[in-house]
Amino acid sequence: MLEAKFNWKKSTPADETQVAALAKDAEITPFLARLLISRQLTTVEQAQAWLTPTIEQLHDPNTMFDMAKGVARIQAAVANGEQITIYGDYDADGLTSTALMYETLAQLGAEVNYYIPNRFTDGYGPNVEAFNRLIDAGTQLFVTVDNGVAGHAAIDAAKQRQVDVVVTDHHELPAQLPDAFAIIHPRHPQGHYPFGGLSGVGVAFKVAQSLLEASADELSDALDLVAIGEIADLVPLTDENHALVKFGLQVISQTQRPGLIALMKAAGIDATTINEEHVGFGIAPRLNAVGRLGDANPAVELLTTLDEDRANELAKQVNQQNEVRQELVKTISTDALTQAEAPENQSQPVLVIHGQGWHEGVLGIVASKVVEATHKPTLVLSDNPDQGTLKGSGRSIKGFDLFAALNPIRDHLVAFGGHAMACGLTVAQTQLNLLTQTLIDAGKSQAIDVDQRATLSVTATLAANEITESAYQEVQQLGPFGMDNPQPIFEIRPSRVDNIKTMGSAKNHLKFMLVDDQQTSVPAIAFGFGDAIVQVAANPEDISVIGTLSANSWQGRTTYQLMVKDIQVEGVAIVLTRTNNLTKPLFARPATYLFFQGKLADQLQPYLSEGAKVIRVGVDELPAIIKDLVIVDCPPALTDLQQVLAATQVAELTTYFYERDSAFLSGMPSRAEYGKLFSFVKTHQNVDVGHQMAVLADFLKIDLNKLIFMIQLFFEAGFVRIESGVMNGISDPKPAKLSEMVAYHQRLQRIDAEEKLLYSKGPQLKAWLVEAMNQAV
Repeated sequence: MLEAKFNWKKSTPADETQVAALAKDAEITPFLARLLISRQLTTVEQAQAWLTPTIEQLHDPNTMFDMAKGVARIQAAVANGEQITIYGDYDADGLTSTALMYETLAQLGAEVNYYIPNRFTDGYGPNVEAFNRLIDAGTQLFVTVDNGVAGHAAIDAAKQRQVDVVVTDHHELPAQLPDAFAIIHPRHPQGHYPFGGLSGVGVAFKVAQSLLEASADELSDALDLVAIGEIADLVPLTDENHALVKFGLQVISQTQRPGLIALMKAAGIDATTINEEHVGFGIAPRLNAVGRLGDANPAVELLTTLDEDRANELAKQVNQQNEVRQELVKTISTDALTQAEAPENQSQPVLVIHGQGWHEGVLGIVASKVVEATHKPTLVLSDNPDQGTLKGSGRSIKGFDLFAALNPIRDHLVAFGGHAMACGLTVAQTQLNLLTQTLIDAGKSQAIDVDQRATLSVTATLAANEITESAYQEVQQLGPFGMDNPQPIFEIRPSRVDNIKTMGSAKNHLKFMLVDDQQTSVPAIAFGFGDAIVQVAANPEDISVIGTLSANSWQGRTTYQLMVKDIQVEGVAIVLTRTNNLTKPLFARPATYLFFQGKLADQLQPYLSEGAKVIRVGVDELPAIIKDLVIVDCPPALTDLQQVLAATQVAELTTYFYERDSAFLSGMPSRAEYGKLFSFVKTHQNVDVGHQMAVLADFLKIDLNKLIFMIQLFFEAGFVRIESGVMNGISDPKPAKLSEMVAYHQRLQRIDAEEKLLYSKGPQLKAWLVEAMNQAV
């Protein structure tokens, strides 16, 4: 069987009376009504507000704390011709925030420039040295975007030089706020803004509205930037964020922004079909890549330039940076996962992984990949021997507070910051052991369960024939999808799956067809499930999958499919590979190979790959659990095989059932053949059966395999004696029934075993094998 990677949390079915009422009153289908009810949108008003949001649903920006004060200071600076510097951040939210604020102030006629701090030299947020350099260059007012609430030192330094700072931010508020001229924040403790989930660019948009005294509709051209930043920053796509991103995607689909057009072209994105996935996996990573690898200022220029040639040039640079970032992540992830799987780490509840020369800008991504693969909280650090430090990022799992685990030793760290699920830190080489042990102790004290599977919520169960264009379009009406508004996940229990094959150069993805009782076939794509092909192919009628609905357009034709999130296969994966030719490739994988003939095991020893195990039935102890069992040869009797299968728990079973000389094909001797041999032994003496058996078989016109059995039977019955390979008949032998001989019954058992195991149809044999395995006590 193949266990699911996730716990499938199935939603309680909606009350059908409620479904019918909502469908009728809102004039929607019952299918869409069920989806809305599953998200607690149960009234007509709630359904309409979600499905067709309006500008009026957006909150008044002037209700945000310090908005009036901050806007007045900026307007005064514009009127007085003061140099305003927008101090941004190097991620996609910070870059779009900077671009939006820059365009807004430029529209007001301000003397404005922008500064994106360098991740490696300035760090995150306001930097004292950077502030002082900018003031020396003429800055008279700072407006921070997507940062600032933790910039105490830099803001104090600016104030000492009589330069005001207006902070616009959305990050967690510290207990003590900086002494800025104004702090515009949706969750300010003294404020009453109705929604605290805006991203940095969402706050910047609200400031722009207030500065320009404009409605959101009048500033709709800026909503493309808002959508990109909000999707990239993984803010909750509920309340007004739902409307902002939905409107923003519509703006992107018709954008005239040269840089965005060029960037989408470089990413292979069709603007007319843009959705949140294109932004989250195509646009945002490219913008983030620039800041991860160095100076992110060109990304702001890309978003704000009106020069098409310059836009194409910058988009090409950004795309190249993203390719470099992807290659770095791939290389470092390979090394990191190798460390994670090392014996010394397999038993640890948390992981501290490090390597020399790893690029610091991608370590957070690498840590996320290790967590996904191992389900263990992980720190990934880069060694810097020249400075005697390690610097990197950490990612956690639900139920383990990474920040709380490391906070007790923060005084022993060079730098540290973060929250429960993620952190960044620098540690001296001499403190690495303390860091590692602290995390291990925290794993134990927090009772971390690395075997606990993450949970995926399943909205409903569908049949394959319900995966249609109309179902897909109705699901899309619930979007855009993201944090707190995930895509609906459906469970499919097909009658069977077929056309199963792997995809990708590494064959690490899976594609198959879901077939229902009406013989409707729907494609299913399972990324990362390539290694499940054996289990899926072996049990095509015992599979459940969960996934999201997807559209695939190719050469003008659109089909609808399931993007698989998880697979569950009931029963053991049984692969029938019956063969009479044992070749080396059959022993290439490091499985457990079981032999009924010990001599055959010895002969095939050179064929076995590294890590392979051998079990000789009757000689070697049979383990209670075997993950991958290969039965090499045919058993002497079915009961021998039944005893093996009942004594061990097998996850994957492959059968070769090799038999060099088939007793089934030879059959039992006829009465005439018995008589022919009996007459021969009465008239011939000193027959060299040790060397001349084939000659004898040819002389008697009896199958060699059968003849060998007959001589064994005659020997047991006392009709012949064999000494040193020479056979002679016994004169006047005692009467004996050949059918009562042990060899006779062994031959019958062998024929029965071969008939069942070698010559029966696949489904019948699989059913017999499953029954035999289910006899385990």
